[in-house]
Amino acid sequence: MNDLMRRMLFLPEQASDYARRVDHLHYFVIITTMIAATGVFLTALIFFVKYRRRSDTDRTPHIAPRLIHEVLFIAVPLGFFLLWFAIGFPQYVDLQRPPQGAMDVYVQGKKWMWKFAYPGGPSSLDSLRIPVGRPVRLLITSRDVIHSFYVPAMRVKQDALPGRYTQTWFTAERPGRYEIFCAEYCGMGHSSMLGELIAMPAAEFDDWLQQQRRGLPLTADSAPVAGDPVRARSNLIAQGQRVAADQGCLKCHTVDGTRHIGPTWTDLYGRPEKLTTGKTVVADEGYLTKSMMDPAADIVAGYQNVMPTFQGKMSPPEIAAIVEYIKSLSTAAVRSGPSEGPAYESIPRK
Repeated sequence: MNDLMRRMLFLPEQASDYARRVDHLHYFVIITTMIAATGVFLTALIFFVKYRRRSDTDRTPHIAPRLIHEVLFIAVPLGFFLLWFAIGFPQYVDLQRPPQGAMDVYVQGKKWMWKFAYPGGPSSLDSLRIPVGRPVRLLITSRDVIHSFYVPAMRVKQDALPGRYTQTWFTAERPGRYEIFCAEYCGMGHSSMLGELIAMPAAEFDDWLQQQRRGLPLTADSAPVAGDPVRARSNLIAQGQRVAADQGCLKCHTVDGTRHIGPTWTDLYGRPEKLTTGKTVVADEGYLTKSMMDPAADIVAGYQNVMPTFQGKMSPPEIAAIVEYIKSLSTAAVRSGPSEGPAYESIPRK
């Protein structure tokens, strides 16, 4: 039944669990609207015959509907809309909350190509490889104009915005090659902004990733870590510390818990932070990345908007390295409260 409906509606294949859930909602909406449209058409046809004017002297009868009719005419459509919302909203919320341990891939849209980068390497153009059965989180940005990352087989579509990061996630269910499109008109080459998502068995993906990392230039940050995830993470943390120092991050953020111009990075990862808007966010990978690209978007309460944007100044792997460095600064005594204000605010004025 599912495959028959998909073919009747000319939908692409379903390569993820989310695709099936979206399609089931789609089927429900289509079927109920078609039934309602058929009922309206038949009612209009019956009324056209039953209440037609038979001569020029006939007057159109005045029909006063009863209260029950008005209630039904309002309650039934409203009930269906609320039911669609009750089914679709949890799907939307689920798409905004990647599971713990999801594999991160940085996606950058640019006229007219897609660039993908894995933390610690490698990177590729217009070809995204992922493991089957593992959740994958995409951290998406644009280098120039608004693009939209769209994989029909996964039913995933997320805007790529210049100057900030958005995120989405999915889990591929079976190996295969699936098309990637840009779903937002971005100029003359929009129709050629194509890519390919290659879903591989998990073991094959791990082998491919190790082979790619072996082919990376041997530096202090990358050699030799293939096949050694502990050392790979250690080198990534070291790279993040070096990039943070080179970019001047440590001039405003401390790594020992003391107060300074910006929130301390010690125990920052995973901590709820209250913003100047009154909203509370969790300092996860997405928030930390967004704060580097668009620091004015979510300002922590008690701090000023003095941090410059690093959009275009750091590559996606460098951003991932800094995030990994911040994650490594977690201690056994994790603070549950939000960041305190800058150190200079606590100094009494003379």
